[in-house]
Amino acid sequence: MRIELTQELIEHGLRTKPGQSRTELVCASGIGLYLEVKENRPGRAVAFLRYKDVNGKTCHARIGSIPDVLSLAEVRKAAKKLKAEITLGADPRAEAKARKAVITYDDFFQNHYLPYAKLHKRSWDRDEELYRLRIKTVFGGKRLNQITRHQLQTFHSSLAEAGLAPATANHHLKLIRQSLNLARAWSMLEGDNPAAGIAMLQEDNRVENFLDDEQLKRLLEVLRSDHNQAVCRVALFLLSTGCRLNEALSATWADVEIDRRVFTIRSTNSKSRKLRSVPLNDSAIAVLNSLDRGEGADPLFVSSRGRKRHERRAFTTISRQWQRVRKLAGLPHLRLHDLRHSFASFLVNDGRTLYEVQAILGHSTSKVTERYAHLSTTTLQAASASASAKISGGAGKPTP
Repeated sequence: MRIELTQELIEHGLRTKPGQSRTELVCASGIGLYLEVKENRPGRAVAFLRYKDVNGKTCHARIGSIPDVLSLAEVRKAAKKLKAEITLGADPRAEAKARKAVITYDDFFQNHYLPYAKLHKRSWDRDEELYRLRIKTVFGGKRLNQITRHQLQTFHSSLAEAGLAPATANHHLKLIRQSLNLARAWSMLEGDNPAAGIAMLQEDNRVENFLDDEQLKRLLEVLRSDHNQAVCRVALFLLSTGCRLNEALSATWADVEIDRRVFTIRSTNSKSRKLRSVPLNDSAIAVLNSLDRGEGADPLFVSSRGRKRHERRAFTTISRQWQRVRKLAGLPHLRLHDLRHSFASFLVNDGRTLYEVQAILGHSTSKVTERYAHLSTTTLQAASASASAKISGGAGKPTP
């Protein structure tokens, strides 16, 4: 039914013909624009553009709903623009098919991202948890090219509004951004990454407990006298080397060269997945000398339960015993990882450079090490005092 499309028609004439469930109102302009009206949706219509593709086949490109979504003027403008693009060689139908061929985010994450992460990320199980608990519900059913920046921004904000810590909310967004970067690298997503450039929430939740002299004294007294020396030796080793717990518990005697005073952390045990050498000081050597010497592949630190069975069984965790030990020392909030922070504080307050601290702790960038910069106040004051002495010494006696 060819008709002049007017505002009055849009407001009062969007009805099907009597006895018809569907009616086409074809625009008299002749560009191929028409409105599809259905009996069960009176007063509303869907605008389409009818055109022929390169093979001469009649096709239909959907423009949008009118008047609830688009106005008549917007429909006319969109139809003219689409007609011009088709004249220049565009094929909306083919492009729509291509968009539909893009896989869903759930398909990508489960069948492409996770297999990759399991080989390249030590924390892949955390990625799986974040996706399963919150991300999948919002984005799992969307195709990769349907995920928008606004949707991601809204999702990120909603996590904070739901009470998640800023760092946790940021982890969700970082995971989505990383996964979509891989999708682009693998040519599974065209265009820009919609998660790129979205501002992170401000984080100020780094918990760092540094032992002062009195606290260190109390802790050492417990570590040297407690009945569970197997666990205490692990803690002493962490405090003496600045190693991470996993690096110590996964170490074997083949990784230690006591004569050269070097502990080698294999790439498979390192957080950065890079080989790293840690210098062994006297206190670390003392810990190693107190252990029952094993063969090359035997673990350094052996669980007491393993020894009862005449086995050399490595620890999987020492968290329960550590909670008991730290309470005995009057330090109920001291985490095992704080022993690493305290080791770093010993170095910085003794005048060692942040570069040296970075190298020993195995930080990937200097930015991570900069968290300890504020600890060097005493050292900086001593350096400043040397300048003061120079000035005072050069001033001489006042002229009478």
